Parts: sequence; C-alpha cells; structure tokens
Amino acid sequence: MQQPHKPLAGRTLFITGASRGIGLAIALRAARDGANVAIAAKTAQPHPKLPGTIHTAAEAVEQAGGRGLPLLVDVRDEGQVEAAVARTVERFGGIDACINNASAIHLAGTESIELKRFDLIQQINLRGTFVVSRACIPHLRRSPNPHILALAPPPTLRGDWFAPHLAYTLSKYGMSLVMLGLAEELRDAGIACNALWPRTLIATAAVEFALGGQAMLRHARSPQIMADAAHAILCRPARSCSGRFLLDDEVLAEEGVLDFERYRNDPSCDLLPDLFVDPQAPLPPGSRYAASAPA
Repeated sequence: MQQPHKPLAGRTLFITGASRGIGLAIALRAARDGANVAIAAKTAQPHPKLPGTIHTAAEAVEQAGGRGLPLLVDVRDEGQVEAAVARTVERFGGIDACINNASAIHLAGTESIELKRFDLIQQINLRGTFVVSRACIPHLRRSPNPHILALAPPPTLRGDWFAPHLAYTLSKYGMSLVMLGLAEELRDAGIACNALWPRTLIATAAVEFALGGQAMLRHARSPQIMADAAHAILCRPARSCSGRFLLDDEVLAEEGVLDFERYRNDPSCDLLPDLFVDPQAPLPPGSRYAASAPA
C-alpha cells in the first residue's frame, strides 16, 4: 500500500504565536507530516480567557506526529528571539521555515488609540517580524528549501483601509513590506519570502474579541484553511515562489482544491471578508461568500 506523501517530514518550522489559533493550526498541519515545530509564543501559563499555552501546543504537535519544542518568547525582545532560535537549532539541527504569525490587533482610530498601544502593535507586528526573520536567516541559508512566511495582507494603498484603524493598518502593511524587501534581498540565497492572508474572517479568539464576539465566528472560516494554504506554500520550491502576496483560497485553488465549503464555521451563514480584502474581487472556483442553499 502506497504511503501518503509527507513533504515536511523532518523539516523544522519556527512559528511565532503558535500556542493557539492560526499559528497552532499551521503547527499541527506540519506535524502530521512529521515536522519539527518550535512553538515560540508568550503564553506559558493558562490564560483566564484564551485557550492554549506553549506547552499544550507542543504536546498537540507530538500527538499529531511531529516533534514539538515549547519556547517562551516575546518577539519584541531581541535576546529572547535569538535564544529561542539557537535552542531550535540545537534541538533539531537547523531551521527550514520561519512563520511570522504573532500579531496584536487593536482597531482604534487615531484620536482614540493610546500611544503605548500604538507602540505595542508596531513592536509586535512590524518589528517582531523583522527581528524574527533576521534571526532565522543564517540558518535558513543552510536549508534545502528555505521559506519565510508572514501572515500579512496584500499592501493595497486604499485610504478607506487605513482610515478606520490607521495604527493597525500601518503595522500589518509593515509586515507585508518586510516580506517584499526580504524577497528581493534574499533572492540570490534562494530563500522564499511571502505573505499569506485570509480572504474571509477566520474563527480565532482575536476575531472574537476584536470584531464582535461569538456571533461573528459564524461568518468565518476555520483556521484550517490558513494551515492548509501555509503548508502548500512551504512545500513549493523556494526559488520559484517568492515575493508574493497570497490569499488562502487562491493558494489552495492553485493546488487543485475546488471545494471550500468544508472550511466554513457555519454553513448556514454568509462569509464576511477579512480586513484589507476587496469583497468585489474575483473568487477562485469553488469559493464563495454566500451561505449554502438549504437542503
């Protein structure tokens, strides 16, 4: 009997913010291939309102078939990042993929946001992506198929996407521009640098708290669609897939996926587009916002 193809078997992923949500979903998808996964996040003790810690995530990776390494990391702290990268290399022998998933969201207008909150989201989103990527690059140079991936949107310069939450938009577009610059800077080294973003809302704690509670999750897709899209990107040859700004369902459509209904959180509800996504943009075959027709 032919064994299933597991392209990430034995490869090492360094994933920030992987104790829950999309980061954890990406970790578990890689673990099913038999990958090594460094869980770099700042939740070591159970949170009163949020599920998951670096330890529970690492255990889940092990149960899924991979090898997990829990690492307590604040991506704002250069020393913590460098120490975590060093521990990952010591444990697994190298790094093949750097996933910049850690992110802070605060959807406030310019006059209402506190400057300390402004600084926080820039430090986590923009600076954290730069610091983590920078720390991983020397090790990625030695990988046979190295990738850096950031969960960041296509940087479309639309004023109406900046106006409602300028600080947050700056921070996410900053992540996108880090990928754009690194893609060109590292092209000769063969290190792929791309950004991945969801077309629709994704059912995570961040969406629940920032965008309207449990009811909003009914209009979202599951984190698994982002995990499957990230897996597909990481399996592509690095030298032929770099400098791209990708939406999750577009990636999967390129891989031959035609049915996206299984990713819906609630088939009876219309999907809502995520921030920085034009709902009028063409959809790939099999992808739609409208709810499934009743039987």
